[in-house]
Amino acid sequence: MNQFKIGVKSGIPIALGYLPIAITFGILSVQAGLTPALATGMSIWVFAGASQFIAVNLLQSHVPFIEIILTTFILNLRHLLMSTALSRRLTSNTLISSLLAFGITDETFVVATVDEEQQQIKASYFFGLALTSYSGWVLGTFLGSYFSTVIPANFAVGMSVALYAMFIGLLIPSMKKSWQISFIAILSGIFSWVLSLLLPQLSSGWTIIIATLVATTVGFLLPEQKEETNPCTTPGC
Repeated sequence: MNQFKIGVKSGIPIALGYLPIAITFGILSVQAGLTPALATGMSIWVFAGASQFIAVNLLQSHVPFIEIILTTFILNLRHLLMSTALSRRLTSNTLISSLLAFGITDETFVVATVDEEQQQIKASYFFGLALTSYSGWVLGTFLGSYFSTVIPANFAVGMSVALYAMFIGLLIPSMKKSWQISFIAILSGIFSWVLSLLLPQLSSGWTIIIATLVATTVGFLLPEQKEETNPCTTPGC
């Protein structure tokens, strides 16, 4: 089968998963004061779900733009690691790889690299994967923002839970694999909570930035996790 079509097929589940979350984002964006055009435009040009939710939340809290930029920048630093890892397996030139980097999300990266035995990833495959996922996100934002007035308020509030479900769904599997990740995640949450209590005058944007920097610094200093090995080498163990 054509690699592009395989990528599209692989991206359909991601697009379907993006739809309710993107609809929620569109609704919350309009409630925060953005126009439907601005909300949809953000999804078209940014395409970073978690960062978009945080940016809208900070905008609604009247946080200065510099804090929004720093917060989203720090949150998206993981894309440097993902793009570096993906570029080593992507069979394309530098220009094509740079353009395809726009389509990297947590979900597209995982789907593209889940098969560790597949050493090479065709550019056409990742393009189909990213394009399908991107279409689901933009379509959901469009529907949520332009039809927010006809969507029942209770339904909109209920759909906002999808954001937390998305974060939990991404975090829990990683925490189960590594005690360091578990420690960093818990530490960042506790530190953010303590900061909000001790320094209530500190904006939510700076609270997130400081908590993230402290937790990642501590994580860098943690000992490296060693892979578990089977000490038994004799037959029948």
